[in-house]
Amino acid sequence: MVQEAKENCYKQWYLPAGRMEEGESIVEAMRREVKEEAGFDCKPITLVLVQEQGPQWIRFVFLAEITGGSLKTTAEADAESLQAQWWDQDSPLTLRGRDILRLIDTALKYRKKPWHPVVHPIDMCCHVVVQRLLLTFSSSDGVLWLLLGNIKDLHLPVAVSVKTHTVTWAANTLVQEAMPSSYYDLNVNTRGILGLQHNGRVPGKTDGLCFNTVVSLEHTGEGPHTSQPPLIESPRFQWYKVENPQLRDKIQQRIITESFLPVHSLY
Repeated sequence: MVQEAKENCYKQWYLPAGRMEEGESIVEAMRREVKEEAGFDCKPITLVLVQEQGPQWIRFVFLAEITGGSLKTTAEADAESLQAQWWDQDSPLTLRGRDILRLIDTALKYRKKPWHPVVHPIDMCCHVVVQRLLLTFSSSDGVLWLLLGNIKDLHLPVAVSVKTHTVTWAANTLVQEAMPSSYYDLNVNTRGILGLQHNGRVPGKTDGLCFNTVVSLEHTGEGPHTSQPPLIESPRFQWYKVENPQLRDKIQQRIITESFLPVHSLY
């Protein structure tokens, strides 16, 4: 934990955290903030949570391992923090915000029993915030369908996020475009993140984000139930039936066990 030096939360305690700087990767920003505020060098073990309030505010929560440095003392106090210390979660401590309790709980649960594979940001360019969607429909008889874009070559569809909505809402927009007649009879469920891509080297050109997100479509209790996926009404999309049993079972098992990096929309 680090003790804040900022005037509006002076001497209160928080996890090492801060904004990314231009030209940084996500991991570089995490390492810099931990070094500046807590005094330690570290390396990421995995992302454990992504929180978002639309593309203008996205928080990446890491589980990390100390590799060097030393705990920052009051003698080293500066504008970044006053000091750092270990917290047992029982001793009284004036917190800057209780939102970090959820982050701590998520990281400790993952450390005890990981529920998704290790996820690190991949160094790939994107100029806006988007989702690449593994959008699934499972029929009542166990058949798995994937929604694909079919402009030029078949591909996983990409949905661009807008500032007026959460990042995950982009999936709803895409489903409404592809199948407008059945949209209100469907539940669009964001299951989690398979991986993410970012490259911050050129501000405004390569510092966007691409979330590879798993989304499942399910019929609501209101609409008709059928073993077939909803009718596609746009020429830009088509359903693909997953014939490979190993791939089908792997996708369905991960959906059932929620074996994904969680993403929480805070709107």
